[in-house]
Amino acid sequence: MAESVYKVIELVGTSTESWEKAASVAVARAGEHLRDLRIAEVSKLDMQIEDGAVMSYRARVRVSFKYEEGT
Repeated sequence: MAESVYKVIELVGTSTESWEKAASVAVARAGEHLRDLRIAEVSKLDMQIEDGAVMSYRARVRVSFKYEEGT
């Protein structure tokens, strides 16, 4: 197996529907700009609240991708 290096970045996805949707939004957006995504790990979940009601769900996601020179 060849040696390789992976870079990890942290993103925050938001959704008015659910935490799952918020995490999916973060991964989908990363996939538009990064190649060779490997792992996504949800590290934190929270909600935006306004006047006692949930306005949006937020998922903090760590995404790893294969590191290439110039990335």
